[in-house]
Amino acid sequence: MKKYLYLPLLAVLAIALSGCVADDVEVREEYYYPEELALIQQTLDLPEKPLDYDVQLPTHLSRSGLFARNINRDMATLGRVLFYDQELSSTGEVSCASCHKQELAFSDEKASSNGINGQQTDRNSLALGSVASFAAYYGVDLFGTFGVPFMWDNRFGTAREQAKAAFTSEKEMGMTIESLIQTIEDREFYAPLFRRAYGSTAVTEERIMSAVAEFVDGLGTFDSKFDQAAEASTDGINMNVPFADFTALENRGKEIYLESCAGCHSSVFGRPVMNEANNGLSMNYEDEGIGGFTQNATDMYMFKIPTLRNIALSAPYMHDGRFESLEEVVDFYSDGVADHPKLHELLRDGSGQPLRLNLSSEDKMALVDFLETLTDVQYLQEMRYSDPFK
Repeated sequence: MKKYLYLPLLAVLAIALSGCVADDVEVREEYYYPEELALIQQTLDLPEKPLDYDVQLPTHLSRSGLFARNINRDMATLGRVLFYDQELSSTGEVSCASCHKQELAFSDEKASSNGINGQQTDRNSLALGSVASFAAYYGVDLFGTFGVPFMWDNRFGTAREQAKAAFTSEKEMGMTIESLIQTIEDREFYAPLFRRAYGSTAVTEERIMSAVAEFVDGLGTFDSKFDQAAEASTDGINMNVPFADFTALENRGKEIYLESCAGCHSSVFGRPVMNEANNGLSMNYEDEGIGGFTQNATDMYMFKIPTLRNIALSAPYMHDGRFESLEEVVDFYSDGVADHPKLHELLRDGSGQPLRLNLSSEDKMALVDFLETLTDVQYLQEMRYSDPFK
């Protein structure tokens, strides 16, 4: 019986002790041990408490069926450091951010990005900022599971797979999994980051790739002029109505886009409508596209269809970076689509010939003006997405 008498006594003692704390004493959560924080901040510009990476999508995107999962901020913080760490390449000169620059919506200004030892990537780096949120791209809906693959040939199903490929690519970062783990273990500031993210300091392949993927999934870009105008529209997700905050030229460009481009790229800039197509860049392709990976005849010369958020920032364009400007892209779709055998049906007219938009100079200008409304300036400056190294 005596052991039951201790419980109320302990409760009374706890209440009494809590009453001894002065009202002006600050009680705060300590995220890192003091010595850990000191170690981290020798090298990294990180706050005492990790920043929030949850993605809060605006109404016009959630109404279209896009919902983002919650992001683990400790894993995303670790992933951010891994994403920017050049020491995680065999020559200490390349990081994930070398090919995906925040100021360019996480794209690159080169047709082919620079890897280790002066090598270059095979294709133009896709902009991670071309989507509203990768955290909203995977899940289950009424039609089953869904997801959007990575790379121009759609070879990777998740950001985790894509990250591993970048770290171990002989052209890009040139690491083995063993050397990657060893390098991270040798950099002392990683230990407290792994402890917070996973409960222990153990470094494993799964933990590394999951953290990078969590950071990528935590990227969110949906505060462009287009998003603000769509959110302010009284017509829900109907993009066909003129936007009050758009100029006449921007509204005309939106009209052209919805008529001629949205069938592949999306009208609300959530998930793309389709994952791949041939868009008639030329009659002869050196790059076999998705077919080069799958070795299926039906996939030959097919390439990923990206969504177009921040498109004005991610030149050059197409898988080979052949177009230097949006004006060149618009000229191509207006007058230059080739009659390739794999050309998508949406790019053919009623007679089966390549569709030529035949846009006037003013309409071309209008379409470019509209595409520029997709730029999210705040995204380019978000501290939680920026380089944390001092």
